[in-house]
Amino acid sequence: MRRKVIAGNWKMNMLPNEAMNFINALAERQGQEKTCEVILCVPYTDLFYSLLTAQNTPIKIGAQNMHWEERGAYTGEIAPEMLQCINVQYVIIGHSERRQYFAETDETVNKKVKAALAHELTPILCVGETLKQKEVGLAEEVITKQVELALGGLIAKQVEEVIIAYEPIWAIGTGKVATKEDANDAIKQIRNKIADLYGEETAQNVTILYGGSVNGKNAKELFSTSDIDGALVGGASLKVGEFEEIIKSI
Repeated sequence: MRRKVIAGNWKMNMLPNEAMNFINALAERQGQEKTCEVILCVPYTDLFYSLLTAQNTPIKIGAQNMHWEERGAYTGEIAPEMLQCINVQYVIIGHSERRQYFAETDETVNKKVKAALAHELTPILCVGETLKQKEVGLAEEVITKQVELALGGLIAKQVEEVIIAYEPIWAIGTGKVATKEDANDAIKQIRNKIADLYGEETAQNVTILYGGSVNGKNAKELFSTSDIDGALVGGASLKVGEFEEIIKSI
């Protein structure tokens, strides 16, 4: 049975004191109950404080990006080992905002996925199409190609360790949400592509999330589908009550 995951992507929000207050409040509401894996992907400056605060709770902490190199002259970048050494367990890779604003490519995404796995970090790999690509009927081609290139060079066992997040770019932060049928169909297409590349068993073991304006009102409907294993949540992950509602919906 595939694991269920609710991950929050705080993006460029939350100071350390805000992060600690949020984690304490969420942990108090949740107690030790664990119906799914709960991950908060926080800014770099929040990582250490968040990890300390989340100790002895079910909440896991992830980063939002990393470089693929071990070390070197890469001003402003963070190496995989830097995350690993403070016990970060997850890292978002290939988010559409990284691709759009910071020239992330399928090639660099693949390098980062490999580097994360080599350092025992779980990649949360983001894929998704633009509105224009969707309107001209290229959505399936785009997302399955992104998956294929991002996972290139991995063996089946490694692929099963990757969490994939399908995030249609037109639904991120816009208030627009893919219908549960459309989201589920896209995730099935991703799973079928993995089956073609790595076999049906691997495809059925990979956790695939939906992301794109997920909130407390639409989460339950999305999670009622056959292939959506959870969510990568943006804006709603900044509100303790709403994020808790999403967690409860799975």
